[in-house]
Order: sequence, then C-alpha cells, then structure tokens
Amino acid sequence: MALTSGKSNIAFTCQRCMQPVRLDQSFSSIEEHTLAELHLPLYAPPPLDLDESINSGLIDKFIPPVTETSNHGFTIVGGSSSDLSPQSNQLRVNTELMNILSEKTEIDHPLCDECCDTLITLLDNELRCAEEECNQYQEFLRKLETEPDTDDIEALEAQLCDLQKEERALREEINELKIAEATAEDNLQRQKSEQSRLKLQEDQFFREYCRHKRQLSETEDQYQSLDNELRYVEGQLERLGKTNALNATFHIWHNGHFATINTFRLGRLPSEPVDWNEINAAWGQTVLLLNSLARKINFTFYGYQLVPFGNHSYIKVLDDNTELPLHGSSRFRFIWDSKFDLGMSAFLECLGQLQSAMLERPGQSGFALPYRMSEKGKIEDPTCNKSYSIKIQLNSEEQWTKALKFMMTNLKWALAWVSSQAVQDVP
Repeated sequence: MALTSGKSNIAFTCQRCMQPVRLDQSFSSIEEHTLAELHLPLYAPPPLDLDESINSGLIDKFIPPVTETSNHGFTIVGGSSSDLSPQSNQLRVNTELMNILSEKTEIDHPLCDECCDTLITLLDNELRCAEEECNQYQEFLRKLETEPDTDDIEALEAQLCDLQKEERALREEINELKIAEATAEDNLQRQKSEQSRLKLQEDQFFREYCRHKRQLSETEDQYQSLDNELRYVEGQLERLGKTNALNATFHIWHNGHFATINTFRLGRLPSEPVDWNEINAAWGQTVLLLNSLARKINFTFYGYQLVPFGNHSYIKVLDDNTELPLHGSSRFRFIWDSKFDLGMSAFLECLGQLQSAMLERPGQSGFALPYRMSEKGKIEDPTCNKSYSIKIQLNSEEQWTKALKFMMTNLKWALAWVSSQAVQDVP
C-alpha cells in the first residue's frame, strides 16, 4: 500500500511497526461488487459429490449465512448503511477490506511501505526455499521412476516374515521383561520395607549402644575415681603407718631455758615471768602424755592415778583418796600449802615407775633415762652430779625451771622408747 501525499485523515496504523499509515486513493473507488468478490475464497474447493456427501453425512448440518455487522471490533447501530455519511461508509469499506485481507492470509493488514518491502523479501526467500525443495522432490521422483524394479518379492516377503517373527519374539521378550520388572518392583518394595525395619532396629541398637557406652564411661569414671581414692587412702595409710601418733600429738622441744610441749613453756624465770595459764596448760599436756605412755605399754602406776584435765590436771593418791594438783597460780601461798609441790613430786615418781616398767622388758636391761630421778622430788644432772628439786617452795625459779627441763628430757626419751615398741594400745 503506497503512501500518498494527498490530504486524507489517518485512521489506520501499521500492524507490524504500529506507525500511522495513509491509504491510497484507489481504495475509495472500490465498488460493492468488487468487495463481494473479495469475500470469495482464494482457493476453489474441490467438486462435491452429492451422493457420496449424503452417505458420508457431510451435509447433514445446515450452516446459516453470516451477516457482517462488525466494524473492526465495533458494531454500527442506529440505521442501515445507506444512512451513513460518505466518510463513514468509506471507513467501513476500508475496515472491511483490511479484515478480509487479514482473514485470507496469515498477515495482519494494513502495512506500511517499509514493512511491505520487508515482508516481500521474507516471502521471496520462503518461495525460493519451497521451489528448491519442490525441485528436489521432483528429481527424486524422476529417479524412482527411472530405476528398474529389481527387488525380489519372495526375498522381501521372507524378510518380512522374519521381521514379524522377530517382532513377536521381541514382544514376548517385552512381556517377560514386564513380568520380571513387576517381580523386581515387588522385591524392591519388600527390600525397602526390610530396609525400613532394619533402619529402625539399627536406630534402636544404636540408642542401646549409646546408653551402654554412657554407662560404661560412667562406670570407668567411677572406677577411676575409686581407684584414685584407694591410692590416696593407701598412701595416707602408709604415711600414717610411718607416723607415730604420740610424736605427732606431743611435740617436746625447748625455747631458750624453757622446756616446751606443744609450744607451751614449762617453768618461770625472773627475766621471763611465764604466765601461769601457760604453765598449767603445759602441765596438762605433760600429764596426758605420761598417762598415754603408760596405757601404751599396758602399765598401771602404783599408788597413783593420773587425771589429765587440761590446765587443771591433778594426781589422785589411791591410799587416802586425796588429789594433788598440777596447776599453780600467782597468788600468795603459805609455806604449809605444799600440794602443788607434792603433785610435781608424785608426777616425777610416776615417771620413775614408768622407767622401771621399761627396764623390765626383755632386752631392755641396759636402758636408762638420761637424768636419774629420786623419790624425794629431785633429779640429778650426770654431767656435774648436781641435783635439782622439782618443788617450787624453798627453791629458786632458775633451778625449778632446769629441773622441769630435765624432767621433760626424760619424758621425751620415754616417748621415743614407747614409739619404738610394737605393743598394742589397750583402751
């Protein structure tokens, strides 16, 4: 459709590039008769045999004629076409013409000049390809017509029979394979069910394994803990077996001029007036040690009973049932108040009785404490053959302190001797 330079209203657009187009003036001279001819099909239908059509049922249905009342998607209302203006009538004719062209071909109309040229080029290429394909078919047809028919009919029939037999065999094989496939599918389903069951059983066994593994780990930890505890207890037992309870309980040493037991000083000096509470506590520890040594060797004192009572310990005289205190005070004492001195003398006598008991042991005839003790409350230094009284009255504090120091030395030796003996303690 060529574009014209004449004055006309633009009512159509190109269906490919959507650009406005102007129709040629020749479209305005189309008559009704020409328009009716355009409605005819481009290809004439083959002749119809009425008898065969009746038998085949092709004309059993009646299709009424269709009256064109649409106008490019719009319906014209309000009277017949004779009432329309010339411009409206021309627009209707042009629209109907474009609809006819679009229905008869696979291309929507109208098109502009550039799109028409492009379309013509494409159609020429399709036509050339179709002509080349047609020539190839014609050449192949001529080749088939010119080649002689030399095929053996019997051989072809035999080959056909063989192929049919092979087809039947293949079909039977296909049926067998289908049966085998169904059987395999059933086996697969059973195996899947068995797999699911085994999976559940495996999970259960794994949980049991984890539980037993945890119990084993806990048992091993408990065993290791008990083994460590046993080793510790055995070590403690071995250490305690090598440890002497009396040595650990009663530590006898010295602090300058004073003898000490468990850090408590025993004695007094003018330059170092030890408090009587400390002296009484030291006497309490000393009484307890001597009583423990006697019990350790199953010995009972003659005429005396040691009563450990802390810083108020005393010795009980069994003959007259009197108590001799082993604790003093800083208050003024009368010269006839000698119970404290009598108690210390009785303690020294008890230590002498313990020495005698140790000497009575087999193989201990040559054993003796370093300082010799007498029954009158005196203790002798063998280095200078000088005796020191353990009594505090009519005695100096220096000599009394030295006598206590010698007494504690003898007690330490007695402690060492008892510790070396394998005598069971009788409660």
